[in-house]
Amino acid sequence: MAQDPRVSLVTPMYNEADNLDRFFAEIIPILEGLKGGFEILAIDDGSTDSTYEKLQNQHNSDNRIKVIRFRSNFGQTAAFSAGFKHSKGDIVITIDADLQNDPKDIPGMIKKLDEGFDIVAGWRYHRQDKLFSRRLPSLLANKLISWTTKVHLKDYGCSLKIFRKDIVKNIQLYGEMHRFIPAVASWMGVNVAEVKVNHRPRIAGVSKYGIDRSIRVVLDLITVKFLLSYSTSPIQIFGLIGVTSGALGFLVALWMSIQKLFMGIPLGGRPALLLAVMLILIGVQFVSIGLVAEMLSRTYHESQGKSTYVIKNILS
Repeated sequence: MAQDPRVSLVTPMYNEADNLDRFFAEIIPILEGLKGGFEILAIDDGSTDSTYEKLQNQHNSDNRIKVIRFRSNFGQTAAFSAGFKHSKGDIVITIDADLQNDPKDIPGMIKKLDEGFDIVAGWRYHRQDKLFSRRLPSLLANKLISWTTKVHLKDYGCSLKIFRKDIVKNIQLYGEMHRFIPAVASWMGVNVAEVKVNHRPRIAGVSKYGIDRSIRVVLDLITVKFLLSYSTSPIQIFGLIGVTSGALGFLVALWMSIQKLFMGIPLGGRPALLLAVMLILIGVQFVSIGLVAEMLSRTYHESQGKSTYVIKNILS
């Protein structure tokens, strides 16, 4: 029975036919220098060029290269998720196939992982991208993500990352959440390190990223924040908003009642009356949403047998 490789490299590809030969020529010698064997999981994300045909040829000449072909373009997050699911190595590496990340950084990052970290993320210190369309939005997004999730990284968008197997096997990815993996995994109590990596100009092909993706990143960030803080007890956020709104509405209504009873000030035609009623109704709605969310949360965890904790090891 063949032994599982120690290292699994997951690389999503979309219309990267012009880069594939150079990519494999660079990456395979680096992986062969690592201990314990390796596998490459190449995910063809619905390419419309000759990417899949070239991947077939690579697989036929080297069975360490495994190819997963999507029926359509499902996105980078879906590609990473499929790669994680089918990976067998104790160490999982992610990298794009566009050759902008330098494979020579991988051995040093694994050495950093062996120091006791669970995730080692690359930081494109001298990023070779356009300032206004790529680097500036990325800088702002990194600061916003770090401030929101409390997991401080300088470069969330760098695809060159290294994980321990138990990290990627215990997370579910949706939307554009591949960039948030360190933050999503933070609820497990992971140790994250960030190291400077070389970043190179794109040689062939075109970038699949645009400034429009920044909007999707912000929306997914809201989802990540909710999952990290309130997924197991959503009543804490919805109930807090509801109780606050209801209390404000009650105080306004109480003050207006005092004015009516003791000061002779009529209630009719006053916008504050509508405000009080609206705040009370909003409060009731938010508390109700929180209770429904609590039931959904329990159904989600219990139906899937999904634990609210992760065990690192047991001594017995």
